[in-house]
Amino acid sequence: MSIKENLKKIKESLPVHVKLVAVSKTKPIEDIMEAYKAGQRVFGENKIQEMTQKWEVLPKDIQWHMIGHLQRNKVKYMAEYVSLIHGVDTLKLLKEINKHAKNCDRTIPCLLQIDIAEEETKFGFDENELNEIITSIDLLQLSNIKIAGLMGMATFTDNTQQIRKEFKRLKSLFDKTKTKLPDITELSMGMSGDYEIAIAEGSTMIRVGSFIFGARN
Repeated sequence: MSIKENLKKIKESLPVHVKLVAVSKTKPIEDIMEAYKAGQRVFGENKIQEMTQKWEVLPKDIQWHMIGHLQRNKVKYMAEYVSLIHGVDTLKLLKEINKHAKNCDRTIPCLLQIDIAEEETKFGFDENELNEIITSIDLLQLSNIKIAGLMGMATFTDNTQQIRKEFKRLKSLFDKTKTKLPDITELSMGMSGDYEIAIAEGSTMIRVGSFIFGARN
């Protein structure tokens, strides 16, 4: 099936409130343009250099989401154009994003990454750290970022019950966080292999790559 057909199939299965981030990392400009011509406008990249190169040559109405683990020294390269940063996992990183957003006279939306997986390799806040950050004076002073919601990745496993349990936990944390930050709207959870479970558990944003563009080399 073509990229266009893959996109159509996925979009037809999505509830209206769920946004699709097409994960275009490592994929060539031609593939992204094929998705763009099929109506897709939101793309996710995990390397800033690659994302910036694509941003420079592709249509300017594309929304670029940074979905990879982000190093503070790289923020400046994308502050001018990034639409949403998915994986913010430290206050230091939030401060850095705020600084560069201010330099560009922008407000940059961010998602706080929560560690829900039973794997050592995942990044993110635990529940106590999340509470600390959303109630901190520091956060109030960062006027050039907007906390748009939460994000998390389930354990990489075939055990759907475990995946469901982790997504349920993240949704519950999202609901608790919303009582303190009523403006948050996004719960980014679910990828190619588990997005249907994520949507059932309350996701508002899924990140899908291989189901759209085919397997990565």
